[in-house]
Amino acid sequence: MLRLTTSATASASKIIAGPSFRRGLATAVSTPSESQEKPEPRRKRFGTLDDGLTFDDFVSGEELPSAGERVVLGNTTQPRLPSFLKHPIPTGASYSSIKKELRGLNLHTVCEEAKCPNIGECWGGGKGNATATIMLMGDTCTRGCRFCSVKTSRAPAPLDIHEPENTAEAISRWGLGYIVLTSVDRDDLFDGGAAHIASTISKIKQKAPKILVEALTPDFANKSVETIRTVASSGLDVFAHNVETVERCTPFVRDRRAGFDQSLRVLEQAKIGAKNAGKEILTKSSIMLGVGEREDEIHETLRRLRASDVDVVTFGQYMRPTKKHMKVDRYVQPEEFAKWKEVAEGMGFLYVASGPLVRSSYKAGEFFIENVLKKRRAAAAEQAAATLSTQPAETTPGAAVSGA
Repeated sequence: MLRLTTSATASASKIIAGPSFRRGLATAVSTPSESQEKPEPRRKRFGTLDDGLTFDDFVSGEELPSAGERVVLGNTTQPRLPSFLKHPIPTGASYSSIKKELRGLNLHTVCEEAKCPNIGECWGGGKGNATATIMLMGDTCTRGCRFCSVKTSRAPAPLDIHEPENTAEAISRWGLGYIVLTSVDRDDLFDGGAAHIASTISKIKQKAPKILVEALTPDFANKSVETIRTVASSGLDVFAHNVETVERCTPFVRDRRAGFDQSLRVLEQAKIGAKNAGKEILTKSSIMLGVGEREDEIHETLRRLRASDVDVVTFGQYMRPTKKHMKVDRYVQPEEFAKWKEVAEGMGFLYVASGPLVRSSYKAGEFFIENVLKKRRAAAAEQAAATLSTQPAETTPGAAVSGA
């Protein structure tokens, strides 16, 4: 127990009874002088702006500020999208039905993966008129072209062994007369996927013998020539492979593993392979405009395509799929597309589709090619029948000839 002595108690009483003190600040606060500027009042968050141009400035008739003094909003480094390239958002019963059926069979389309602007038009037709370009070998490519929005990977998933059968089943349900198949590049496969593509075409022909098949193939770089000929002789009707752009722009537009000369070689070998197999096919290629090409280079590209015996060529406008892809150099006017159509037809191409929204898989072009192939085969059948009828009948062995 703590006890206080008499002296300690007296000292404590003096401290309590003594005068009280208040501790102050170490430095004195100075009052602002009249010469110092007062801080500006804080602007209200939702207050009305009282600077800049107003509606009265535009209707007053006075001269507006020069271009250097105006405030420009948005990205002005890219050309504006012309009205003729704008398409409505795809909707409708046919569009929804095709999308649902593709998902049910685990199939992919280049229409969706490449963000094609014509998807609403192609998928929106009624039964027998709607078209979709099936993309084989999955939705992931081993290439990384600067214009393409398809996913890329060095090691995509293994091939779906049921894809050829599922593709043939879906196409037979649609009741179409013409179908387009395309595919991703699969450099990881020993044959680039040639056997898989050929198997799909064969199964389609088994389920729907009258259907015409177009295949837009990879370039099979660093693969055997037999891979190209395997696809060309599989029963398809149109062998397509795109050069995409002029030779000078190829390294900047396509994956560095894709070469202009290699693409021409693919188209040439396809014709040779089909001919060796006793089959007749058309070859087709496509060129994008608006990536920095020059007029003389387009002429040279067309000349070399004809020298490679290419039958069909299409021209379309490059449209940037995302901000991660290369920029559009320019938007080509419809009049220029019409000019290139006339030039290509004058060089001897069987058919030319040229327009801002034309793609390598183009509905109008497919309709024309379908009619050409049917007419050719009808004429060939008539000629074969006429040849057989003019041949002398063979004498049956052992038959006796009676005389008078």
